[in-house]
Amino acid sequence: MTLPQTRAAIARLIPHQGAMCLLESVSACDAERIACASATHRDPGHPLRRDGALPAICGAEYGLQAMALHGALTAGAPQPAGFVAALAGVELAAERLDDVPGALEVTATALSRETRGFIYAFAVAGGGRVLVSGRGTVVLA
Repeated sequence: MTLPQTRAAIARLIPHQGAMCLLESVSACDAERIACASATHRDPGHPLRRDGALPAICGAEYGLQAMALHGALTAGAPQPAGFVAALAGVELAAERLDDVPGALEVTATALSRETRGFIYAFAVAGGGRVLVSGRGTVVLA
C-alpha cells in the first residue's frame, strides 16, 4: 500500500475537497489503524475557524477524515461520501487548536467496519499531549 504524502493525494481518496481536506500526510497505516499529520490547524484561512480561532471540537473533523482515509486505503479505492451518525465519548483537553505548535498527529483505529458504515476511535495530539479524542460512527450514502 502506497501512503499518500500530500493533501492533493489525500483529497483524491476522501470526500473532503479544497480547504476542507485537512490532512497533509500519512505516516503509518495497517489493516486496523492509520496515523496522519497536519499543520492546517494554524492556517488563518482554515474553513472551520470562528472569530479568529479554531475550536478544539474541530479536532473531531480531523479524526473523521483520518477514518475516511483509512477506509479508502484499506479498500484500495476512494471512500464514498457518508454522514456522521454519531460522535461518542468525545474528550476535549484544550479550548482551541490554532495555537498548538507544530503538526497535529491524528490517529484512527477501526472498531467496526461494515459495507454501509464504520465506527472508529480517534485521537488528535499536538504539543506533546492528546487534545481531542473520541469515537465516530459514519454511515455511507
